Amino acid sequence: MFVVTVCRRIHCYQSRGQPLDRVFLWRVLFIMAVCSISNINAQIRYSVPEEMKKGSLIGNIAHDLGLDAQRLRSGRARIVSGDSTEYIELKTDKGILVVKERIDREQLCAETTPCSFTFEIILDNPMELHHVTVEILDVNDHSPTFPKDEINLEISESAAPGALFLLGSADDPDVGVNALQNYVISQNDYFILKEHSSPDGVKYAEMVLQKPLDREHYPRLSLILTAVDGGNPQRSGNMKIELTLLDVNDNAPEFNQSVYRATIAENAPKGTYITAVNASDADSEGNNLISYSFANFKSNRNDIFKIDGKTGVITLIGVLDYERSKKHEIGIEAKDQGGLGNSAKVIVDLIDVNDNAPVISVMSFSSPVSEDASVGTTIAIFSVKDLDAGDNGHVDCTINHNIPFKLQSSLRNYYTLVTDAALDRERVAEYNITITATDSGSPALSSQKSLNLKVSDVNDNPPRFQKSVYTAYITENNSPGLSIFTLSARDDDWNQNARISYLLDETTVAGSPVSSFISVNADSGVVHALRGFDYEQMKSVRVSVKAQDGGSPPLSTNVTLDIIIQDQNDNAPQVLYPVQTGGSVVAEIVPRAADVGYLVTKVVAVDVDSGQNAWLSYKLQKATDRALFEVGLQNGEIRTVRQVTDKDAVKQKLTVVVEDNGQPSRSAVVSINVAVADSFPEVLSEFTDFTHEKQYNDNLTFYLVLALATVSFLFITCVVVIISVKIYRWRQSRFLYQSSLPVIPYYPPHYADTGVTGTLPHGYNYEVCMTTDSRKSDCTFATLGGQSVLVMDPSFTETMQHTIKKNNSIDGLGSTESVRKF
Repeated sequence: MFVVTVCRRIHCYQSRGQPLDRVFLWRVLFIMAVCSISNINAQIRYSVPEEMKKGSLIGNIAHDLGLDAQRLRSGRARIVSGDSTEYIELKTDKGILVVKERIDREQLCAETTPCSFTFEIILDNPMELHHVTVEILDVNDHSPTFPKDEINLEISESAAPGALFLLGSADDPDVGVNALQNYVISQNDYFILKEHSSPDGVKYAEMVLQKPLDREHYPRLSLILTAVDGGNPQRSGNMKIELTLLDVNDNAPEFNQSVYRATIAENAPKGTYITAVNASDADSEGNNLISYSFANFKSNRNDIFKIDGKTGVITLIGVLDYERSKKHEIGIEAKDQGGLGNSAKVIVDLIDVNDNAPVISVMSFSSPVSEDASVGTTIAIFSVKDLDAGDNGHVDCTINHNIPFKLQSSLRNYYTLVTDAALDRERVAEYNITITATDSGSPALSSQKSLNLKVSDVNDNPPRFQKSVYTAYITENNSPGLSIFTLSARDDDWNQNARISYLLDETTVAGSPVSSFISVNADSGVVHALRGFDYEQMKSVRVSVKAQDGGSPPLSTNVTLDIIIQDQNDNAPQVLYPVQTGGSVVAEIVPRAADVGYLVTKVVAVDVDSGQNAWLSYKLQKATDRALFEVGLQNGEIRTVRQVTDKDAVKQKLTVVVEDNGQPSRSAVVSINVAVADSFPEVLSEFTDFTHEKQYNDNLTFYLVLALATVSFLFITCVVVIISVKIYRWRQSRFLYQSSLPVIPYYPPHYADTGVTGTLPHGYNYEVCMTTDSRKSDCTFATLGGQSVLVMDPSFTETMQHTIKKNNSIDGLGSTESVRKF
């Protein structure tokens, strides 16, 4: 439609002989560029009468478009195209359209009805393009007019009643009821008026002779022909008819054919020959001279065609347009000198030229379309129109390739754009569909229309993790709330359908809900530790996390997170052997004849940590004689590093440090007593003092306090007990001396032969009475763990004293030692 409007405008300039305005051409190009990138948002139609004063209101465009005046100003609203730039003005401050220049419907549209022109209003930020059509209503502002104010007719007095005399037609540029309606002739006795209509609707008048003329009685007659329109108020136009009666001319011109036909291309240049008419008159002399003229059926034919009055040759002097009129019917009149005439018709058929490109009009367009739309879903409905005829107006429509759409057509020039395959927004989020309409002319003309179709999202993709199982590491003794790991899932959907929430599945770990150990941030996927972990109690935690999108219904995916707890050096080594006791002393015996590398004992320790935190090393921290012993760095074995000599002290004390390999390292200390001696009494004398001294020092405070509180009571009690014991022992010894029973040595029940070898070759019990002090009177040696072990236990004091007395009795009977081998 825009192309047609532009062509009409150009034709209007050319018909007036005016040069094309360069500004107008630039406006046309700008409008075509805008139309190629913008869609019309609204179409508004106004109807206004012609001849309105400058500044008259046409319509409130802001109200009709649903906009406010501020939007018009901020968007720099303006008229950008159409024929209306010289007639219409946009008042952006008021949001109205007003008349810029006087509008003459007849000048603008001539006989075309309805008469309208279109233009576009464009706004920026964002861009909006609105199509406005203004229909110009006809006003009865023209009176019918005749080509001439006066015509002279010469009529032979011999004209018979019924003779016809063509008067032609009046022209009224108005249309509808305002156009020419009828003719009226002034009152007379000879002629009546008949009205006729040509095939193209033009009304013309003929005078019909009612009775014979009498030149002698009326040599001249004057009549008035009036053309009347149907407007309100009614308008009319007059033409004076001067009749001159002639002598008899009883033969009118006759055309050699009643209808002439000619064919011409619509783009034929001016001056092109169309056809020639020919008429003959049977009269002689001056009565057979014929002149040709248009029958004045339509005045605008004079702007297109020209006839030679003498030869009857018709030529082209204007511009033809097949789209406005496919043919022209021209009335031709031939008159002789006597005033008699006849008429014929010339029909000029136009040949269409492919000078109009197809016009695509989108009537319906649905965007966006859901990605789950079924195949065959209608996207757009549009029509294609080509004003040309025949093959020039036959249009084929295509769309660009490699898109899941196709065209369907059930009515001529109407097309439906439908889906031809399943859509996937994640693969293609929008399509630029180009519709191309091409006619069958030669050369072919085409036009294009672009549609931007957006595909709306459907929740058809669950969240996706890169892995099905993730592994995270955390060091034990962590602080609560520590961030362990960040889970991240991806959803190919969009907007709410791609909004992912992370949920922790409720499982149990070591009998407790996993939610008491771990929490997951629902939005960010960050995994936090809710409390500190202990590697020694728990090596790992496996949790299941669900990623769920925000679609309806929601989709989800589960992922497994293995949390590996890493060891921290938070446990010191623990010494398993030798056992450290508070009430006894453990001693290892090394014979003086021991060789270099003699295994004294072995320190056994463990560390509940793992890895390098549990790698233990043994070091000799302190020793009575550091040059005599060494400790294996890895195995904790204590060995001699030189030959034992007589000069070496019997009592040796070693302090061994057990360290792990952690950072920082932790350690444990163990003290080992070693006796360097070949005989047991030598060992006993040294270690008894040592043992008691240590125990005595440990209990000194207790005894001092107890003694201060009960000194009086203990003194009396001790005296009584001592006297009682002495009497009892005296009686017992007397009874044994006088008895004839065999003497059996008494052995304390605390010892047994273990059958192992150590420093002493066999398991022995030694009973020695050293003093009357109950704290220093008893020593007991026994084998332990395959080593020579000296155990000092003060709890056996009384038993040892009693046994010593018996051994002394045995010695008196001839026994040389108080040792019994089991």
